[in-house]
Amino acid sequence: MIQDTRKIIKVGSSGAVTIPAKEMRRLGVTYGDEVKATFEPVAKVSSETVELVALTQKLIRRHQKALKNLSQR
Repeated sequence: MIQDTRKIIKVGSSGAVTIPAKEMRRLGVTYGDEVKATFEPVAKVSSETVELVALTQKLIRRHQKALKNLSQR
């Protein structure tokens, strides 16, 4: 079983989801084999969340030494 987030691509007038070759080999499946799939939409991430994560990462990088010292107390 694999669990991954993939984008839907357009193939003619249909949508398609690809399976990476590495995962096909791991599962032991090949072209023409049938597989069971479950689909559910991924929640959209707001621009505010993206900005908050970027700011948090910047602060962690800036204060990495101090944060490491605090974690060892």
